[in-house]
Formats: sequence, structure tokens, C-alpha cells
Amino acid sequence: MRAADVMTSEVITVGEDASVQDAARLMAEHGISAVPVVDRERRVIGIVSEGDLLHRAETGTERRRSWWLEMVASTNQLAWEYVKSHSGSAKDVMTRDVISVTEETTVADIAILLETNRIKRVPVLRGGKPVGIVSRANLVRALAMTISERPSSAEADDRAIRDSLLAELKAQKWAEVSPANITVKDGVVHLWSSYCSEQEKQALIVAAKSIPGVRRVGDHMRPVAAYLL
Repeated sequence: MRAADVMTSEVITVGEDASVQDAARLMAEHGISAVPVVDRERRVIGIVSEGDLLHRAETGTERRRSWWLEMVASTNQLAWEYVKSHSGSAKDVMTRDVISVTEETTVADIAILLETNRIKRVPVLRGGKPVGIVSRANLVRALAMTISERPSSAEADDRAIRDSLLAELKAQKWAEVSPANITVKDGVVHLWSSYCSEQEKQALIVAAKSIPGVRRVGDHMRPVAAYLL
């Protein structure tokens, strides 16, 4: 299984001229832990994560050292910390050495990257431009859908089914489903999203069953109220 099979295709990004507040707002609104920063040609030049926004002057969380630690810290280190906590530009606070993968990277390699670098998600790049995001949640769902399913080599058919279903749902006004919540394995569509009504849930199942090549629909959905407890 590769990155292309499990990634979230709709990537939330900010431009190189975005403010720190813009990045923080997007992360909060979409419930994500990091957002790639792209230049005017949409090439990834950095990434702003929760860790980059942990010590900020606005919230009174900027890093404070004891006097003896401050004496041994280099002036470069102190200057860098000041920029990270006071600059209003996302470009100034972002992490520049972005760990990324391609669509062909295996999920096993991605899991190792996330673990060894202690990060929660990694952008998928094609020619330096983002085409997806793979998070820890994506990997967990990939694992879950392999349980008790027969092995198959029809990965291309699975991708075609997923693409067709995403296109069908995108055309429907009632459907607000994140691509990350739809996975396909051996012709079985797994739905992980939340739903507001039984009618919406049934419509999602019907849409999945209508796609040619679908053998079965795995219903892992939960009502929205379940997430509010």
C-alpha cells in the first residue's frame, strides 16, 4: 500500500505571505496539526506546525529561561527564539526542512518517518507541489481496513473506485465528507465519516454501492453527536 492509496487529497495550505494568525486559524478550523507553506507557484517551502506556535508572545507562552541558562545560550539561539515567538509572518516561524514523501512511498516507510521524527503528518509532493497529506489517522485506518479482508493485487481498481466515489460525493450538495474518511481495499469501500442524520448516512452508503466494482461497503460511521460527548 502506498501514500496515494491512503492520503487526504485536499491539502490545506497557506501562502508565503500569510500571517501566523492565518495559519493558526486554518489549523483550528480544520482540526489539523500542521499546514504547509507554499510559494506563488505552489511549491512547498516550509510547514507551520503546532510546535512552531507553542511559544508565542500573544499568549504569554514565549520561552523563558533561567538567568544562568540564558548566559550559556548563544546569541543566535536567543535571536531565533525571539523571531519564533514575536514575528507575525508564517514564513518566519515555519520549519524549513520539510519531511515529505511521494505518492509511491509505501505506508511502511511513512510510518517509520512519522515515528523517528516524532511528527503527526507528512505532505505528499509531486514536483515539489503538495498533492496530499498522510497523517497517523490515515495509517490507522489503512490498518483497520486490512483486517479480515482477503489479499488482492487490484490496487489500481481500488484507486479508481475511490476516485469515482469522491467525484460523485463532490457533486452532491448534501455530502460533506473528507477524502481522509474514505478508504478502499479489494473492492470494499470503508466509510469512516460522521453523519448528521440517518438519511445522510444511508445516502453515503447508496453512493458507495453505486460505484462499479464495489463488492461491499464497510460502515464505520458514527453520528455527529457521538463526537460531542
